[in-house]
Amino acid sequence: MSLTPGDIERHKRHILLKEIGGPGVQKLRAASVSIIGAGALGGPCALYLAAAGVGHIELWDDDTVERSNLQRQIQFGDADTGAGKATTLAARLRAIDPVLTITAHARRFADGDAPAGAVLVDASDNFTTRFALNRLAHASRRPLVSGAASGWAGQVGVFASGAVADAPCYQCWVPEAPPAAEACDEVGVVGAVTGMTGSAMALEVIKLVTGAGEPLIGRLLLIDGLAGHTRTINLRRDLQCPMCNA
Repeated sequence: MSLTPGDIERHKRHILLKEIGGPGVQKLRAASVSIIGAGALGGPCALYLAAAGVGHIELWDDDTVERSNLQRQIQFGDADTGAGKATTLAARLRAIDPVLTITAHARRFADGDAPAGAVLVDASDNFTTRFALNRLAHASRRPLVSGAASGWAGQVGVFASGAVADAPCYQCWVPEAPPAAEACDEVGVVGAVTGMTGSAMALEVIKLVTGAGEPLIGRLLLIDGLAGHTRTINLRRDLQCPMCNA
């Protein structure tokens, strides 16, 4: 896919990076990414991927915008209250770059659905969806970029058990839903932390697509917003994993 003069002007700052350059921008233009969840994590992730020129972005979300979302879901404004998140975010992405193909599914992702993206992004808020996406990623041999945020903390990892030998899957890290897991509307979260987490998820997608750097495969980035530091821990494949070693 050749770059037009407009593409070169738009993506000049990426082209200047030796790790991306013109070939990397072309890879981004040819890429397809499915983002499950258009809220606090999916919003900033999608915004940065659209700005980076990812050619096809697919959004899945059945929710509507509430005023309580606006503290962290910066892709929406007060006038969007009551509107569908997937379709509203899709319009926002098209406004960033009109040549992109943006597909919005205004429904909740479930087992049996078939996201089209070569990279899957888990920006959901429940373990049922996370486990279903993990199964799909493993079975279809696609990388899964997963993020979560609560309170002052965020985490991001890349799970590629079906695509990379000996890489762990999400359930190697979280075998089952924690018994004390709370719904997202029952816990507080700092808006800026969700922005940091969603941006880190977009960065991992960009690295996977372009081949730049070292994606977080088999590693987990932990963000501590209150203390002001981050750290990375290594994850191992669980030989007793109920999913990827079943």
